[in-house]
Amino acid sequence: MIRIAPVGRALAVAAATSLALTACGGGGDTATQTSESAAPASSSSAPAAAKGDGTLTLGTLLPQTGSLAFLGPPEFAGVDLALKEINEAGGVLGKPVEKFDTDSGDTTTNIASQSVDKLLAQKADAIIGAASSSVSESVIDKITGAGVVHFSPANTSDKFTTIKDNGLYFRTAPPDKLQGRVLGDLVVSDGNDTIAIMAMQDSYGTGLADQVEKTVTDAGAQVVERVDYDPKAPDFSADIAKVKAKNPKAVVLIGFEETAKVIGELVKQGMPASKHKWYMVDGNMSNTNYAKMPKGTLTGVKGTYPGASAPDTFRKNLVEVDPKLEDFTYAPESYDAANLIALAAEAAKSDAGADIAAKLAEVSKGGEKCKNFKECVDLLKAGKDIDYDGVSGPVEFNDAGDPAVATIGIYQYGDNNKYPVKALEYRTGNIEG
Repeated sequence: MIRIAPVGRALAVAAATSLALTACGGGGDTATQTSESAAPASSSSAPAAAKGDGTLTLGTLLPQTGSLAFLGPPEFAGVDLALKEINEAGGVLGKPVEKFDTDSGDTTTNIASQSVDKLLAQKADAIIGAASSSVSESVIDKITGAGVVHFSPANTSDKFTTIKDNGLYFRTAPPDKLQGRVLGDLVVSDGNDTIAIMAMQDSYGTGLADQVEKTVTDAGAQVVERVDYDPKAPDFSADIAKVKAKNPKAVVLIGFEETAKVIGELVKQGMPASKHKWYMVDGNMSNTNYAKMPKGTLTGVKGTYPGASAPDTFRKNLVEVDPKLEDFTYAPESYDAANLIALAAEAAKSDAGADIAAKLAEVSKGGEKCKNFKECVDLLKAGKDIDYDGVSGPVEFNDAGDPAVATIGIYQYGDNNKYPVKALEYRTGNIEG
């Protein structure tokens, strides 16, 4: 075990090679849908006690458009790969799993709500999404109130740990308190004692900024300027002027696609990454958003992503599902979400939402280790208790539906304004610290 430098949180440092993934944002435009197999149904829980029909139906609520659209392809690919393997193994409850895809949009639209209405009409038993914490927060009552499992592969806002969810909300991405600790420790351990934070003003940006600020302050560094900005603002010149006036050694950038505008203004006002170290997070770490910037703009910039290293074979399988895939962010978490829902339905012998939710923690810990649907379902059919260890990590849900232990990858951009699929290092720790 390694103690994370200045703050001394107990986090294990895993090998400094392999693939990591994760994020936590929002989507985009018009809701679309596709189906994929042979038919499921509804769920059961608090207000509306929906009943299963013997066929597991999954809905996806993931970003096809909007501020986190770059996260959509890997997330859809993760779900699709899982369902391909699940159905090849005989499906769930003896039937193929059916899936309907929709767009989550982002918080500037009402797309997510419209998409959820469609998925509920199609009798989804579980909905995977949204990527954006704020989008999920806007529809969680509608989903869980209908007795449907709401399972996000990318929500990281700490709000979901205590949110009212009728016991139906789960996530494979860890709460921001862990990413915030890792990022704050990284900034300080790199020798920065004066820090500015630029954070988008929503549940994700503000919550993550709060944790980073606490961590660096506890470590003896000083946050000399913090700006919580409107991500829809047409111009960030005044915000960057405030930051420049304090001359920080490091600038932490917490946001989504609007970060490209923030970076442009930093450069314009004479604050390039070569003079003031920049740090980013899962919501704005992208290999596509900065591709058109001058070569070297992001050289040396570091960022954090939730997610363990993923094997090469997993990435190859994803590319077979989607040959155009460029980013792999949150693909492991999406893959694990679909597998866990399917295994919980098998364990419950029911596709009803409340029954699935009641078994999710059970299949994620405490039993015989297994790493894919076929291996795990064979154990279940043999009467064994299982412990699904996923591509994204061990998962192991706590009482709040959060992974109790999680891994954060630390990445660094090269001269081509892209970061590699292998992290500098991975730090694993308990969510509670």
